[in-house]
Amino acid sequence: MNRLEGKVAVITGGNAGIGEAVAKRFTEEGASVVITGRRQPELDRVVKIIRQNNGKVLAVAGSVTDEAHAKDVARKAIDSLGRIDILVNNAGVGDFGKRLHEIDDATWNTVFDINLTGVFRMTRAIVPQMLKQQSGSIVNISSVASLAGIPGLSAYAASKGGLDALTRALAIDYAQDGIRCNVVNPGLIDTPMAAPLMSNTERLQSLLSQYAIRRAGTPEEVANMVLYLASDEARWVTGGTFPIDGGMTVYKG
Repeated sequence: MNRLEGKVAVITGGNAGIGEAVAKRFTEEGASVVITGRRQPELDRVVKIIRQNNGKVLAVAGSVTDEAHAKDVARKAIDSLGRIDILVNNAGVGDFGKRLHEIDDATWNTVFDINLTGVFRMTRAIVPQMLKQQSGSIVNISSVASLAGIPGLSAYAASKGGLDALTRALAIDYAQDGIRCNVVNPGLIDTPMAAPLMSNTERLQSLLSQYAIRRAGTPEEVANMVLYLASDEARWVTGGTFPIDGGMTVYKG
């Protein structure tokens, strides 16, 4: 039997990278998925691929910075599919290569509005349905930047550190309601967000020297971990932090 048979999942940032891989993996395991993202053409591309493989998918364009969008996603998921079993808060943005004094207020606020407040908005919109069902799994996509000091990532790292803390708070607040919440912390993953770094051979090799497994991860590898946490196989797992980083956070060189 498929591991997510009959489940309904909402995946933010499901139009590319990790979110796209999670959407594909979930539908392979029998879930119906609702994917969100800001770019309609990319959403359409992912929908086409999933449907060609007989998967069930609905796309809702918009930004997690918009409260109306969050409510719209929840309403459409419930109206179309009847329930929401899984929420994957994956939408994120980075502003890399700057030290703190080089970051302006607008950049700082944008990073936090998407990476942290966006998770708050989407979770707030969807948790009431999970409370009605007395069940649910929330998986937040964070970063190793919340676990290890990395140069030039102060805004991004702070937002992801906040996300880790929020995850633990949600896990405690909703454990008695049958709702679990965990966070996944990827290292360098070969996604569109990482494309500038992946194409810079010198910088890439320098970075990978800090990884015990000397390569970048793939979105599909992250999706497999998310699948476990979202599934009933992890029904006794909540409040956990799960690095998937090729050994980066433990490697001492």
